[in-house]
Amino acid sequence: MVERASKFVLVVAGSACFMLILYQYAGPGLSLGAPGGRAPPDDLDLFPTPDPHYEKKYYFPVRELERSLRFDMKGDDVIVFLHIQKTGGTTFGRHLVQNVRLEVPCDCRPGQKKCTCYRPNRRETWLFSRFSTGWSCGLHADWTELTNCVPGVLDRRDPAALRTPRKFYYITLLRDPVSRYLSEWRHVQRGATWKTSLHMCDGRTPTPEELPPCYEGTDWSGCTLQEFMDCPYNLANNRQVRMLADLSLVGCYNLSFIPEGKRAQLLLESAKKNLRGMAFFGLTEFQRKTQYLFERTFNLKFIRPFMQYNSTRAGGVEVDEDTIRRIEELNDLDMQLYDYAKDLFQQRYQYKRQLERREQRLKSREERLLHRAKEALPREDTEEPGRVPTEDYMSHIIEKW
Repeated sequence: MVERASKFVLVVAGSACFMLILYQYAGPGLSLGAPGGRAPPDDLDLFPTPDPHYEKKYYFPVRELERSLRFDMKGDDVIVFLHIQKTGGTTFGRHLVQNVRLEVPCDCRPGQKKCTCYRPNRRETWLFSRFSTGWSCGLHADWTELTNCVPGVLDRRDPAALRTPRKFYYITLLRDPVSRYLSEWRHVQRGATWKTSLHMCDGRTPTPEELPPCYEGTDWSGCTLQEFMDCPYNLANNRQVRMLADLSLVGCYNLSFIPEGKRAQLLLESAKKNLRGMAFFGLTEFQRKTQYLFERTFNLKFIRPFMQYNSTRAGGVEVDEDTIRRIEELNDLDMQLYDYAKDLFQQRYQYKRQLERREQRLKSREERLLHRAKEALPREDTEEPGRVPTEDYMSHIIEKW
């Protein structure tokens, strides 16, 4: 009987030792408080680590990298979303009205295209976008249109706010020009026209001579990629530069206003300047980094993380190298802008992550010092109830360590 009991004890002890050894190897990677052994979403760092091998192409001073704004939703601040076609703006626009953790969430009702996004303290909008105010300045209004239109539209919507000037924070998304161009072609091929866009500039819309159509009839459905590329008036060409630049500088859509080469240079430099001056811009190809920078810029949090839908550079369309080179030539200004924007975006991301890591290291160091200071207190002080060391004494201990 004693021999059996001894064997049983040995089996139990051996099993316990085995489980302890197994836990030492596997335990740290498990989270026992979450189903499936996964950590809760709040405990995960969803954002990618900055690439240590990334080489900067452009120099940006710290003031261009720092984007921590004091966005006052209860005050008179307004976010204005400049939505460029086929850059993922529809998805991002829905994030703004449905996925931001707010004190008073936007009211989005089934069957309605627009949501009501009021400030927590009054019935006044804090967001100017397709899904909040609609196309109030025209379909896919550009920088030239929005900057001249938004203040007046909001003044008419909320006349009570006229006593205090608003502060506008412009935001936008950019996309790889080849992918964006091919995506627009496919959209037009399915019947999209955007022919109701106003293209308002210097108080007027362009004449038919300044902006001739690329097709006859109601739409351009069924057009081939070659036909799409052959139209010299196609607004898909360099669309991102045109929609971000101040068109007043080049005579709007009057191509005879200044020479073509000078016009292109002015448009590109204006687009770069306006992009730098925006409160925020994201890149379609970097969804998590876009989420990260938006949250840190406006001190707002999204409820669900952004999803990155990986696709080919040609947007799922099979095209040969010659065609890709032709698209790059047609969008040469957009290619230069995107290269510039991508570098600025990456530098802003790295700068912000480095700041956060530095702050975390300082916080951890302070916690360690405080812990050591508590351990260094005389035993009678720590055991005697009701006694708390003075601030001066604590500071002395911390400095000592």
